[in-house]
Amino acid sequence: MLENNHRRVVVTGLGVISPVGLTVADMWDALIAGKSGVDYISHFDPAPFETKFAAEIKEFNPISYVTRKEAHRMDRFTQFAVAASLQAAESAGLTIDNGNAEETGVIIGNSVCGLFEVAEQLRLLDEVGPRRISPILAPTMTGDAAPVQVSLLLGAKGPNYSPSSACSSSSDSIGQAYEIIRNGGARVMFAGGTEAPVIPICIAAFNAARALSAKNDRPQSACRPFDAERDGFVLGEGAAVIVLEDLGYALERGVPILAEIIGYSANSDAFHITQPSPNGEGATKALNLALKKAGLSPNEVDYINAHGSATVLNDVTETHAIKSAFGEAAYRIPISASKSMLGHLLGASGAVEAIICIQAINHGMVPPTLNLTHPDPECDLDYVPNEARAVEVTTAVSNSFGFGGHNSVLVFRRYSE
Repeated sequence: MLENNHRRVVVTGLGVISPVGLTVADMWDALIAGKSGVDYISHFDPAPFETKFAAEIKEFNPISYVTRKEAHRMDRFTQFAVAASLQAAESAGLTIDNGNAEETGVIIGNSVCGLFEVAEQLRLLDEVGPRRISPILAPTMTGDAAPVQVSLLLGAKGPNYSPSSACSSSSDSIGQAYEIIRNGGARVMFAGGTEAPVIPICIAAFNAARALSAKNDRPQSACRPFDAERDGFVLGEGAAVIVLEDLGYALERGVPILAEIIGYSANSDAFHITQPSPNGEGATKALNLALKKAGLSPNEVDYINAHGSATVLNDVTETHAIKSAFGEAAYRIPISASKSMLGHLLGASGAVEAIICIQAINHGMVPPTLNLTHPDPECDLDYVPNEARAVEVTTAVSNSFGFGGHNSVLVFRRYSE
């Protein structure tokens, strides 16, 4: 059915690999229980680093999803994306064949690409020289390696690429996939993000930028969004992918509809390479535009999943932006900062948080903001401190604000005919 010459777009499948669970159900249960995925780094010896902890993926085995040979051809960030995509396809009950391959696409964003494998190959280059470099390094380290592998495995022949807009990457992936379907460019899109940045160079880089928490004596309470004692984010890894479909196609297939996406906006602060614009001006405009596109008033939003990175500047400017965009309604809307438990998955964070919004719509619960024990007086909204809450959620907003001034907002609503 067309509305104003645009198709309605719905969500039919979800997949995730996260620091607190390797499936959507396990992640959701952990978040509602207030379980943190943050701990001391085990991938390498963190002793020389200012920050010695992260939100790592534990017990992940790519051979559960692909053959050993296929896994060997993928960087860790691609392995995560493939696993989440295959989960999402199963969740959606979707089989790609000659009848729908041309109208099925894949958009999976990331921020730092295949640095896991690059770091290993740089070590080999230094120790034994260029002749030992892997012949498959070039296609495994590129930003589009993840959607390419998903496309190959699923046989999806529609649009295929990888946006990179820092912490907004996967929100932009979902938003662009939504617009492709809405404008008739595809019937089905796999969209999300993936990241595997828990490696020495990334820890060192974000430490140098003064962006990471350094509360090494208490890792699980280190990420403190909107708390007066916050001192930076916690790096995380993982992937999240959702299946978006043209409503008519989903109804034709007779599959359960998990939510409808009704709004997306993206803009740029054009202000600073790492700092947000003063008072969240750019974020405010992105929120206003997303609500306008969705045809919503601020009073119609039931839940906001905040970017909530726990950096000193972000949390204050995000609070200002929410107040500016929502007015008095800002004080009654429950807001969660999921990074308090998951860490910051960089380019994958927006997709994980989109799934959290969809789960909130379907379960009538919102996860807490963990470690919020000393609220910052400048962050005076309802951030659902420390305990999950039963909330009737019909409409949810997901915020993603990234280094470089990226602002992306997604709006989801419970599906109704």
